[in-house]
Amino acid sequence: MSGSSQAGGPPSARATAPALVLIAAVADNGVIGQGGGLPWRLKSDLRNFRAITMGKPVVMGRKTYLSIGKPLAGRTNIVVSRNRDFAAPGVMVAPGIEPALAAARGDARRRAADAIAVIGGAELYAHMMGFADRLVITYVHLRPEGDTMFPVIEPALWQEVERREHDPGPDDAAGFTVLVYERRATHLGRNKGGS
Repeated sequence: MSGSSQAGGPPSARATAPALVLIAAVADNGVIGQGGGLPWRLKSDLRNFRAITMGKPVVMGRKTYLSIGKPLAGRTNIVVSRNRDFAAPGVMVAPGIEPALAAARGDARRRAADAIAVIGGAELYAHMMGFADRLVITYVHLRPEGDTMFPVIEPALWQEVERREHDPGPDDAAGFTVLVYERRATHLGRNKGGS
């Protein structure tokens, strides 16, 4: 991908750019992971995740990719890794967040995708929260032990625009609620993805 893409770009370019969407499953106590994996099984939400991300570029950290163990089919998989020796078949490896976003923007334009999906882990979420456009959060109604947490969602910056309640299905450890948040328009000083 070309390195000429500027983060965010001018306001007119930003208006037509694909939305940057953070997608996460978060327990009621904020936990998103334990020992490099999910501390629950939610087959119903995996179907939801697939539907939301299909046909879009997905950006993830190396540990998240390793926990999944393979590229996600039907999506361009972009893995952020500072390890220059890291390579995996079927994925594009980017040495940092800016090159990953530049690659994802180019891929989204080619696919005519309306969004770039950021799917973890915690370090990527924390860095990108400041300039994401939307959050799609599955709140898992459990309080598991965990070593990885999702960043705090500040009500002053984020507005809930959609909510869907789900009872546990046959392969689900718990019920869950999917919430969609949009960045409040009054928050004009957000970081556009720069360092």
